Amino acid sequence: MERLFTDRDLKDLIIPLVIEQFLLIFVGLADSVMVASVGEEAVSAVSLIDSVMILLINVFTAVATGGAIVAGQAIGKGRPEEGCRVVDQLAVFISGASVLIMAALYLGKPFVLHVVFGDIDRLVMENCNVYLLIVAASIPFMALYNAGAAVYRAMGDSRTPMRMSLLMNGMNLAGNALLIYGMGMGIEGAAIPTLVSRISAGIVMVRLLLNKEKILHLTGLRGIRFDGRILKKILSIGIPYGLENSMFQLGKILVLSLVATFGTVSIAANAVSNSVCMFAILTGLATGYALSSVTAQCVGAGDYGQVRYYTKKIMAISYVSMFVMNVLIVLLLPVIIRVYDLSPETGRLVSKIIIYHNICAVLIWPSSFTLSNTLRASNDARYCMIVSVLSMWIFRIGFSYVLADHFKMGVFGVWIAMTIDWLVRAVFFIVRYVRGKWQTIKI
Repeated sequence: MERLFTDRDLKDLIIPLVIEQFLLIFVGLADSVMVASVGEEAVSAVSLIDSVMILLINVFTAVATGGAIVAGQAIGKGRPEEGCRVVDQLAVFISGASVLIMAALYLGKPFVLHVVFGDIDRLVMENCNVYLLIVAASIPFMALYNAGAAVYRAMGDSRTPMRMSLLMNGMNLAGNALLIYGMGMGIEGAAIPTLVSRISAGIVMVRLLLNKEKILHLTGLRGIRFDGRILKKILSIGIPYGLENSMFQLGKILVLSLVATFGTVSIAANAVSNSVCMFAILTGLATGYALSSVTAQCVGAGDYGQVRYYTKKIMAISYVSMFVMNVLIVLLLPVIIRVYDLSPETGRLVSKIIIYHNICAVLIWPSSFTLSNTLRASNDARYCMIVSVLSMWIFRIGFSYVLADHFKMGVFGVWIAMTIDWLVRAVFFIVRYVRGKWQTIKI
């Protein structure tokens, strides 16, 4: 039987995705170090506004994923012209929705600053106000960038999004260095490069989508009208995935509020552990994107034998790569703790959390998060949403309070609750996959 993707195809898809995820995490850390030189108020402001921006970006990423899956299925069916219509509808919808959300954020700025963030320090509030005014203008461009990146991955081209990520993050870092260190600017020095880099990435991505030599492309910028049938397909995947991501982000915020009650050592240990553990799962995130792209085309071709074949193959890659990455992080723990200049007590807690997390990540994470991409690519996004949301609220949030507060386990109890959530998801997704009901779902 002829395979839709060779081993070389998978390598060319996965490696750029790993590099892209590494860039995002590394640049995020470097960016936070630069902003820290402006002052604690700036760091707090960026953290607060970014929590809102991440929530919005996750929604656009979900809709983009829905469009990419439907477009990938069209490629698998041998109907590239239908895939191009999907790209048109995705671009029109995500552009209109992002502009409306941007306008709502500007109009609702007082609510966000004074109600959502509550009673925060005056200087932090002023920094939040300036940062939000500047960065919110990037929302439509970030939405278009995410849509374009998802479409390119659906074609099996992850190099282009990787290069775009390198361009965008490179501009952001260079701009921060120039404005913060070179010109001595405050919070504006952190916000302006973010805006400029996202605008540039969005414009370049639209130009790339207009390349008619690509199997998936925009047919033009004029004359595109809403197509209810195609939009329904996109949103049937995008909306459940968006709700899942939004609830996940909200859950993280609620858990952070609990951690804040445990004192400075716990807050610092949780923050450092979160930063390090993003590296622990980056290969799992990359293989998840690859699995979504590959299986969408197989589903479109109606070849569920190949869906299972590539799911097993990419899941194996996910487990092996995560094992290597997590072992490396554990070996580097003494260096990591020295770099962060942690107190002995905080260092011991960080070591305990990271070792526990990495063991669970190697054993459970791919089945909890990578595998679900096969289900979504097979139009089973609603099931993934229901399982993920219920598991998060019952086990991640509920058990956080039970273990951390009632059983006095502190911040370590929060991390145990998180891995219980992973285990529950893994069980439900594995059972769903083995039973095969996802093979019968049509949109």
